[in-house]
Amino acid sequence: MSGKTLPVQLDDIRAAAVRIDGRVCRTPMAASVVLSERMGVPVHLKLEHHQTTGSFKLRGATNAILSLTPEERTRGVVAASTGNHGRALAFAARAEGAVATICMSSLVPENKVAEIRRLGARVRIIGRSQDEAQEEVDRLVAEEGLVMVPPFDHPAVVAGQGTLGLEIVEQVPEIGTVLVPLSGGGLAAGIAAAVKGLRPQARVIGLTMERGAAMKASLDAGRPVLVEEVPSLADSLGGGIGLDNRVTFAMCRDLLDDVVLLSEAEIAAGIAHAYSVEREVVEGAAAVGIGALLAGKVKSLGAIVALLSGRNIDMEQHRRVINGDAIHGKDAA
Repeated sequence: MSGKTLPVQLDDIRAAAVRIDGRVCRTPMAASVVLSERMGVPVHLKLEHHQTTGSFKLRGATNAILSLTPEERTRGVVAASTGNHGRALAFAARAEGAVATICMSSLVPENKVAEIRRLGARVRIIGRSQDEAQEEVDRLVAEEGLVMVPPFDHPAVVAGQGTLGLEIVEQVPEIGTVLVPLSGGGLAAGIAAAVKGLRPQARVIGLTMERGAAMKASLDAGRPVLVEEVPSLADSLGGGIGLDNRVTFAMCRDLLDDVVLLSEAEIAAGIAHAYSVEREVVEGAAAVGIGALLAGKVKSLGAIVALLSGRNIDMEQHRRVINGDAIHGKDAA
């Protein structure tokens, strides 16, 4: 796909950066001595889990909220979420005087649900998949007139997430490979559009879990497909991409250089390394870049940036991961 036909282009991302300036943090970049030695090239960690709401989602949610008209904000916004988008949308909506309603499945960890409630959002727990939660969103849009702000498949959301790509290139101009957690594709699509718009030779690799990887299955099929949502340590990467996906599927198909799958044990190893070596607390979805490097699943001839996308992990689960007993059974969630 040429740059002219991308649903979100570099100029859109630059405009988003101006729009959200002062409302989100410009997060730090840290060199990893241990991972650099292991890989034989510089490895940097983009510490996006230091973001205000604990994840990258605040960028896209804020850009989307600020792109609405005053009348739309007055009606209120609604979204399906695996947790982090809901938290970000609740925060961004409250900052602009709007009310957010967040629909989630029963698989979303309670710590994320509780934080969304604390931020003043209305919460609806529906079914056991994000697709079921999305059905409730569609009902609220039709019956109550709420404005939907999707977690990923929306140009304003993708452009907001893409501001991370601008920062990555500014902080590591010699970038060779960017490792990005991959779920619905909003983050990966936005970062890839920004990075490749500025550094066409750079590689952008999506990383996700082996079980329930909807974007990977859809890319393999050549079209959006349904995938059963199953528990994973990388719970934020769960959920479908939508059979009527309009933005992120095509962008991920045409911009990502590869998609790498990780086992639950590899994700756990990433969480443990982040904590014990890098002194960072991250959730499973944020640990996939480190996990892929530790597992030898990624090679690069140039500098690597692994995005640590969020920190919103239940701390009891984190303790179990660090102790090595959170790989099987319900603790794989």
